[in-house]
Amino acid sequence: MPQCKWIVHKLFAGYGAAQFSEAKMTTLYKILSRPQWEKARSAGVFEGSEVDISDGFIHLSSPHQVRETAQKHFSGQTDLLLVSVRAETLGETLKWEVSRGGALFPHIYGTLPIGAVIEAVDLPWEGGSHHFPEGLAQ
Repeated sequence: MPQCKWIVHKLFAGYGAAQFSEAKMTTLYKILSRPQWEKARSAGVFEGSEVDISDGFIHLSSPHQVRETAQKHFSGQTDLLLVSVRAETLGETLKWEVSRGGALFPHIYGTLPIGAVIEAVDLPWEGGSHHFPEGLAQ
């Protein structure tokens, strides 16, 4: 069994954004407040929220993780945007690391360039939950 652990470790250790994103997905998500988004657009780069800066990386979510992220960290918050990001444009700054529940989460070690953003859409809070765009994987 130790050899199996080594193989899994070698498969994911230091996995670059391009290899992992092409194998799994190309769109990742960041939830931002409208003022955070406007500041990032003006600057041409998102440098991170308070939590991101404190943790030393920018937290992102995959399509199947973003709803739980919204519920856990943004419940009840209004005036939010769901920012879609092209994973392959992040290069080696994107790392997949074990986080909540042992799942691999995407983290940016650096800044998020606005050029990597596909779109930013409203993420309204209505009836006790955030309403995501139709067609977003669950």
